[in-house]
Amino acid sequence: MNIASLNLRQAIMYKMQGSDSGAVEETISDAIASGQEKTLPGLGVLFEVLWQNSDASSRQEMVETIASHLPAQAEKPI
Repeated sequence: MNIASLNLRQAIMYKMQGSDSGAVEETISDAIASGQEKTLPGLGVLFEVLWQNSDASSRQEMVETIASHLPAQAEKPI
């Protein structure tokens, strides 16, 4: 892990500290609705928190949900 990613992770955790579930949901919904690439690292940090605090069964369910909703074929990025 490089310094830039560590600083970004820390910045996101700092910004989200003390957030209640409503604020977390709003952050996630806004990030997805915006469709901006710059929000992806923040969502990744929140997913990391979820993953690290989930048991094996919950992790398996997340993996299966993600896998079942990925397209069978996607356009190649430009």
